[in-house]
Amino acid sequence: MTMIMTKIGPMTASIDYADALSKSILFFEGQRSGKLPSTQRITWRKDSGLQDGSDIRRDLVGGYYDAGDNVKFSFPMAFTVATLAWSVIEFGQLMGSEQQNALEAIRWGTDYLLKATSVPNVVVGVVGDPNADHNCWERPEDMDTPRTTYVVNKTSPGSEVSAEIAAALAASSIAFRGSDDKYSKLLLDRAKQVFDFADQYQGSYNSSIPQGACPFYCDFSGYVDELLWGAAWLLKATNDAYYWNYLKRNLNHLETEDIDGNPSGAGINEFGWDSKTAGTNVLISQRVMKDPNNADPFVLNADEFVCSILPDSPTVKSVSYSPGGLIFKDGGSNLQHATALSFLLIVYARYMIDAKKVVRCGDYVAQPDKLIEVAKGQTDYILGNNPLAMSYMVGFGQKFPQRIHHRGSTIPSIVAHPKFLGCHGGDLYFKSQKPDINQLTGAIVGGPAKDDSFENSRYNVPQSEPTTYMNSVFVGVLAYFKASV
Repeated sequence: MTMIMTKIGPMTASIDYADALSKSILFFEGQRSGKLPSTQRITWRKDSGLQDGSDIRRDLVGGYYDAGDNVKFSFPMAFTVATLAWSVIEFGQLMGSEQQNALEAIRWGTDYLLKATSVPNVVVGVVGDPNADHNCWERPEDMDTPRTTYVVNKTSPGSEVSAEIAAALAASSIAFRGSDDKYSKLLLDRAKQVFDFADQYQGSYNSSIPQGACPFYCDFSGYVDELLWGAAWLLKATNDAYYWNYLKRNLNHLETEDIDGNPSGAGINEFGWDSKTAGTNVLISQRVMKDPNNADPFVLNADEFVCSILPDSPTVKSVSYSPGGLIFKDGGSNLQHATALSFLLIVYARYMIDAKKVVRCGDYVAQPDKLIEVAKGQTDYILGNNPLAMSYMVGFGQKFPQRIHHRGSTIPSIVAHPKFLGCHGGDLYFKSQKPDINQLTGAIVGGPAKDDSFENSRYNVPQSEPTTYMNSVFVGVLAYFKASV
């Protein structure tokens, strides 16, 4: 293991946000499952998971692997698609030619989510035995662990995964408007259907499919935040008063404790694959920011969220900052927080500008440009302007992680090594101190420790593993700075 601790000066060269944007979208091609198209640009990846769904006589080929493993978890996958769609909705016109690549990345996810919801009142939660998969270090093209399909239904519900899929489909329906209206309508119709299932048959997939959901993607914050998130996206997609009334009626039902009894739950300052509350408040705030009669509590909660992040705010903080200035929250894969919160800050700042609004944090008044400034600091840190001059995006800049926790990156491609490599066939590559054989361009890893140090090791999963949902929100962030800096 190599611990990078030497404090060197921060990167002073200007940051190429356009290059970072292109690479952040390209990353999704490295996470694809299924039959890869002729246009595949990350060419060391090949077809995989072609029999997925066969155990229940369904076609579940496609979708994304969430991180460095070979499992398809619908819960984080749907959040990835929802936030990638939100990135396109807010910033697509700033992406230039990359907008089409972003839409293709969304479609790869939505095509799979349509398959996962093709049977009414049945939703596919997971494909692949997570524990068996995590016990192996093998290429997705070779995987021979059980591809078990875990589903939720009327008697074994999963409101969080179902409502998250509804949110993803509804958001994506907006993203495709104008370019593929037929597909957009298909997505919206399915979103309504899946949301109704999630709401009518309430329960957590933690209990219904514990072998698939836990411990990797247990829903700690309860499922009401996903129901509200799904309703918020359906409201934006349809403008149907039913969803507005649903939101107002169910706001008070948000859990105040997580599944371990801790008093955080779906807190108003949380946004990520587990808790959606801050995202819902920001999203709805666009609709009501100019309407004082309906601004409570969405805008008030969004303001409180902003105040909890801004370094100069005197109010209680929901984050801490490293000596080098990186946002930190408890738990692993910290850059999921820095990217997601930066995205919300930029989106909210744009809504504020449109509404001619400021955020009041006690005696401190935050103008929109302050939110942008904080988000830019996080973005630049991730891309190399930090005490180590280390870019945490693979393939971006002169210095970036070379030993990431990702099976496909570590093991030779089947083109270079056609011989089958079984469950432990990749172990020697995992243990190697050599750089990754295949570069997963655009991947954002978990990131440094609270003291700004980085252990350049595959063994350090929280620091070195990439995930789709770190990239999905960062696509929007990079599109904004590409156009505005």
